[in-house]
Amino acid sequence: MELSKKKCIPCKGGIPPLNEEECNVLSKEIDDNWEVISLHHLEREWLFDDFINALNFTNKLGGICEEENHHADFELGWGRVKVKIFTHKIDGLAEADFILAAKFDCLD
Repeated sequence: MELSKKKCIPCKGGIPPLNEEECNVLSKEIDDNWEVISLHHLEREWLFDDFINALNFTNKLGGICEEENHHADFELGWGRVKVKIFTHKIDGLAEADFILAAKFDCLD
């Protein structure tokens, strides 16, 4: 099943973060603009023509976060939105992070 169709399952902790091999496999299922940073988090930036479009896009991403009960960190500026996703309970990456990234990709 493709990642964007899966549901984010809340992490209760007590599991190890994904390793490099697992991240490499899951990375193939999300947009190439996502970066895996230090096997800790996913990061991506979108560019827009103005602030209001960046803000509206951030709100759409926030709606997906609420639907999935998995929340990303957002950095909003004039004409840009930067997103950072990781699982706080394990201080690293879990499958849910890649699922959320794939759902964000559907807005492109």
